[in-house]
Amino acid sequence: MNSIVKSFDSLPKIVKIIFALPFLDIIWAIYRLIRSISKSNVLAILLSIVMLVLCPAIFWIVDLITIIVSDKVLWIV
Repeated sequence: MNSIVKSFDSLPKIVKIIFALPFLDIIWAIYRLIRSISKSNVLAILLSIVMLVLCPAIFWIVDLITIIVSDKVLWIV
């Protein structure tokens, strides 16, 4: 799982921005889940599952802004 997280972190900025678009943002929700599982953080796992199911339409804006500003996806772990 760490290799998946590292490969997503090393993507070029333009690819990260494309993945943050509305219908592709599910990729970042899955990334958050994988990252939380690799860190064994139960709260983050639960939050990422909730975000995966309920909020993908909202968080694409947050993902897009944080990727443009800081070149990474905002997450708690």
